[in-house]
Amino acid sequence: MAAARKHKRMAASQPGFLSFNSGLDGNSSDIKRRKRVNKNKKKNWNKYSDIQDVEEFLDDVRLQEKAAGGLIAEKPDASLFFVDTGEKNKETQPQTTVKKGKRSKPLRIDLILQPDSRIPAPKNVLAFQQPNAKKQRRMAEKAARLAAMGVLPRREKLLQLRRAAAASGLPVKETPVANNNPARAFYDLWSAGTPETADPYYLEQTKKKLVKRPDRLNEKPSVLPAIEVVGPGGSYNPDFFSHQDLLREAHEVEVKKLKAEERLARQLAVKEDIATEESSFKEQVEGLIEEGDVEPEEPEGGSEDTVIGPTATQEKKTEKQRRKEKAQRIKELRRKAERQMIDKQQQLFQLRSIRANLKTQEQRTKQRQAQRKANQEAQKSMPRRLGRLKFQAPDLDVQLSHELAGSLRGLKPEGSILKDRFMSLQKRNLIEPRERAKFKRKYKVKYTEKRAFREIV
Repeated sequence: MAAARKHKRMAASQPGFLSFNSGLDGNSSDIKRRKRVNKNKKKNWNKYSDIQDVEEFLDDVRLQEKAAGGLIAEKPDASLFFVDTGEKNKETQPQTTVKKGKRSKPLRIDLILQPDSRIPAPKNVLAFQQPNAKKQRRMAEKAARLAAMGVLPRREKLLQLRRAAAASGLPVKETPVANNNPARAFYDLWSAGTPETADPYYLEQTKKKLVKRPDRLNEKPSVLPAIEVVGPGGSYNPDFFSHQDLLREAHEVEVKKLKAEERLARQLAVKEDIATEESSFKEQVEGLIEEGDVEPEEPEGGSEDTVIGPTATQEKKTEKQRRKEKAQRIKELRRKAERQMIDKQQQLFQLRSIRANLKTQEQRTKQRQAQRKANQEAQKSMPRRLGRLKFQAPDLDVQLSHELAGSLRGLKPEGSILKDRFMSLQKRNLIEPRERAKFKRKYKVKYTEKRAFREIV
């Protein structure tokens, strides 16, 4: 910027520079005398710096560039002047259909939109830049290096596999119809679905094809309905037998709770064994009585050759004894082989019993499978363990016989809709069971008596 400004000022200082502004004619009478101030201080730079002449020069240069496409002093004469040789022949002028008595004049809106500047548009640097050029160059160099080694990229290998599959006669995916093909099917703009016009292989490789949703995610976590209808016994004016059934159900729930509490109390109960005088004496005397040495009994027969203890040495067997033991082992093996052969022959006569056993085993297996399936179906309607807490079924809203209201006007509202919906979400395995957060003070509460309270007391 500074270099260009310096160049233009040098051009303007030349004797052949022409200016559009008449104020820059070098008249010394119009130049005011500058005030002498100290410009070493920064606060005086903008206050006493006179750059009016520079601004006027730059405005004139910009005007020349806009109107003439550059400085007039640098333009050749052929571009500034022309020789007027008279009007052109009517034959050479283009014939235009114009109404009689009217000239063809462009509209003002067209004149406004026409460019009035001869300065060329700035060069778009981004149009000549390639994004990730350095990365693309490195990838191309790596591909060339691998190709020289005989290693093909993955995309090229897949392409060769597809070509080999097409050549072998295997079914190939249909190629999509081009958009400019007039024989393509009609496309409904307002249809609900959108046809896949791209190649399925391209969609899979570019990760634009949606992943197929697993079927298990479409299953509901519980088969229970969102809103459970209360039985007829929960009405404001129920039937006697229906109300008694509801009371019996609530009674069974309470009995189960009492049994669970009693079982827990029995398990946690401490067995209190009272110490007696005999048990105390045994504890005190234990370890004080020394047991006498017991002499080992002599073996029967009283053989003097046998030695008991670590100093005993094994006698060396003779060749006759070794042959006898070997014959005994061979005889035992033959006996076992004969016994196995007899057992296999006996199994031929047990085919009926074996068939009956297999049939019984198959029936037992089918029963177990049916029981397992029934248990799985029953588990679908039961709340699962999703967190550290176990689901606790809420208490039944039951009114006793003397609490029943004869009409809706005398009915008292019970329960909470919000709590009922919250427990329903837990029961249907949509959220984990939760408990209310316990409030804990960070600081201890301090009580003080105000002066006004003490005056009243």
